[in-house]
Amino acid sequence: MIEVDVRGFSCPIPVVKTKKAIEEHPDEPLTVFVETAVSKENVSRLAEGKGYSVEVEEVEDGFRLSLSPSGR
Repeated sequence: MIEVDVRGFSCPIPVVKTKKAIEEHPDEPLTVFVETAVSKENVSRLAEGKGYSVEVEEVEDGFRLSLSPSGR
C-alpha cells in the first residue's frame, strides 16, 4: 500500500501530493495522513472524484484516509 503523509502542510499541498500519488499508482490503494479537517475534506473530494472510496479514521495527530479504487 502506498502512503502519503502530508501532515504539517496546508492546502493545496495535500491535494496536490495525493493527486500525484494517484496518478503514479493507478488502481492501487493509498493511505493518506492529513492534519486538518479542511485537508481531509479536500483530499476526500479529490479521491471520490477519481472513483476511489474513502474511509476516514481520526488519529492522534489528524486523520488517516484509506483510499480504495472502486471495485476493489
